[in-house]
Amino acid sequence: MALVAGVDSSTQSTKVVVVDTDDGTIVAQGRAPHDVSGRDGARESDPDQWWSALQEAMAATGRAGEVDAVSVGAQQHGLVVLDDHDRPLRPAKLWNDTQSAPQAAALAADLGGPDWWANEVGVVPVASFTASKWAWLREHEPDVAARAATVCLPHDFLNLRLTGAATTDRGDASGTAWFSTHHDRVVDEVLDHIGLDRDRLGEVRRDGCAGEVTPAAAEALGLRAGIPVGAGTGDNAAAAMGLGVSTGEPIVSLGTSGTAFCVTTTPVADPTGVIAGFADATDAFLPLAAALNCTQATDRMAKVLGLDRDDVSHHTEVVVLPYLDGERTPDLPHARGSIVGVTHHTTAEQILWATYLGAAWSLVLALERIEELTGGIAPDAPLTLVGGGAVGPAWQRALGVLTGRGLRLPPVAELVAMGGAAQSAALLGDESPYVVAARWNDGGGRTIDPVERERDTRDRLDAVAAALGDLNRDAATW
Repeated sequence: MALVAGVDSSTQSTKVVVVDTDDGTIVAQGRAPHDVSGRDGARESDPDQWWSALQEAMAATGRAGEVDAVSVGAQQHGLVVLDDHDRPLRPAKLWNDTQSAPQAAALAADLGGPDWWANEVGVVPVASFTASKWAWLREHEPDVAARAATVCLPHDFLNLRLTGAATTDRGDASGTAWFSTHHDRVVDEVLDHIGLDRDRLGEVRRDGCAGEVTPAAAEALGLRAGIPVGAGTGDNAAAAMGLGVSTGEPIVSLGTSGTAFCVTTTPVADPTGVIAGFADATDAFLPLAAALNCTQATDRMAKVLGLDRDDVSHHTEVVVLPYLDGERTPDLPHARGSIVGVTHHTTAEQILWATYLGAAWSLVLALERIEELTGGIAPDAPLTLVGGGAVGPAWQRALGVLTGRGLRLPPVAELVAMGGAAQSAALLGDESPYVVAARWNDGGGRTIDPVERERDTRDRLDAVAAALGDLNRDAATW
């Protein structure tokens, strides 16, 4: 039996799982919190606390000294700037920091506009991407930018502490907006445009290995010096590895916000920016779209209606577009929520069911856009549901009737950390991380048979969204 460690360094905490490579059993785990600060759109964390939290979480497992390999999955997109002694120059700007929205809009309009970005890089800049944050830093804190010897991502920073080198991988690099998934390289035109020297960036590792644990890291974490460190990746790519999904299997993650993604063999170019053409953590691709209104929106509507979250009707002709925070898919940042089709006979349960359908519809649109761009979603593949909402009967029914697909509810907890563990295990053998995780997950979880698609429900959603399009696009409406 070999033991490996997988790390999930997320926005709010660090989680470590120690896993038996024979069957994927979690034999120990630990957790430690992070602090996030900021106002007026800023969301920042001190990178050093990620390392301290990793020390605390690893110690809590009580098994660090038995681990044979380790790998880190972490929150994507964050901007970490270090001096020439590898010390943070300022708090990291996180993925959900929106202060760089003006810089993102300017970048998206430059270098040939959205078509160029989509086809040459794979993503159209938005505030979450690292290139936008670097542009903000150069504009607002030029002295800090000038002193930056290393510019990296959160998982790269932890690789640096573990191995002595701030290496990255193509999965996490693809969320910077300066690495091209189409050409598998850093894009010099972008670096030149944002004033970032290539020698400040870490190497993009393609062999799945970042290096070995240094003696200093071993002492800090209780690991053995010299054990291999996986290349690591961003959280979405790590989650895909942890699931052990097959190419072409659609995945929906149901949390405060929702994401829809799929591992494909071809890259994506979407000038609309709805689909981000990310890479995965191996040699494939991970096109992904996000919907802002997911479980938080349905829970809020249930509270307003005085219902429990699963108190839904079996049928409704009401249409709810639950854009309580604007929306990303479809791209309607200024929209508000809408309830259409209410009569004297409408019940609260019908409105809540319509809310689930409206939220699920955004994620179905995302999957359909991925299919349109790649042709890579298998027509008979089940829809894999993960995240807190995946266990909810109303979510399961809504996605079932809108897609007509069977549903797969995998048994995996701590998906990001388990993806790191699968990558660690792959370093010790000759299997890919996906194969490792699929073997661990084989026979677990449950499936739900397909149901007939409710085309009339879909038609109503499409029609109402189209009718309210101008209203929801106009920033002056509200």
